[in-house]
Amino acid sequence: MDLSFTTLISLSVVAFIAGVVDAIAGGGGLLTLPALLAAGLDPHFALGTNKGQSVFGSFASVVRFARAGYIDPARAKITFPLGALGAIAGAALLLVLDREVLKPLVLVLLVAAGVFVAVKRPGNAPAGPGPARPLLIAGLIAVAIGAYDGFFGPGTGTFLIIAFVTLLHESLPKATADAKVVNFASNLATVTMLGIAGKVVWAIALPMAAGQFLGGLVGASVAIKGGAPIIRGVVLSVLAGLVAKLAYDLLTR
Repeated sequence: MDLSFTTLISLSVVAFIAGVVDAIAGGGGLLTLPALLAAGLDPHFALGTNKGQSVFGSFASVVRFARAGYIDPARAKITFPLGALGAIAGAALLLVLDREVLKPLVLVLLVAAGVFVAVKRPGNAPAGPGPARPLLIAGLIAVAIGAYDGFFGPGTGTFLIIAFVTLLHESLPKATADAKVVNFASNLATVTMLGIAGKVVWAIALPMAAGQFLGGLVGASVAIKGGAPIIRGVVLSVLAGLVAKLAYDLLTR
């Protein structure tokens, strides 16, 4: 599919903004997927191309967080492969189940997540002593939400942040960094499968990837420097957008 130079530039700018948002709180797909659909891509190719460009943003975020010392290599060695395996399992599950059945449940979970962030106000400091087996819990989080990403997707990064905060008592900046490791793994696994299936329009994905990569670096830097207040505000904004989108989809289908 051929798009004009102006359209490609516009998509790349959207990808940059999405990369910033995604690095801080997840939810960048709220911007890029509608933009790809508006550009005229078939929904299946829009989904594949969206993954093709977003994987570069999550990679950039991981690099920035790692350089700042927010990522535990021992934990990443567990969460990265399990996040990828979960995404592969979720994508396979999509072949036998209808993803639409998840929308009402996800809507409820997103509202609950928003209430948690608004009421509990997780901050820079851990909320208490961590669990007895943090690596096991981190691995379970990675495989479960990785599977969700491969099967459905909306809110993956945000759900990961909430899970790391609530189950591992991490600060918001640390949880955001750990979330990007899993998110990068699930994105990489999914885009590999979709790429093999020919569902990624690389002529569009690669220009957008440049924007995503820069946005991921900028967003991760903002999260590191701004800390919990910035992350919390963006998480709540992303949750509100996801709730609005899913509610609209349910009411108009």
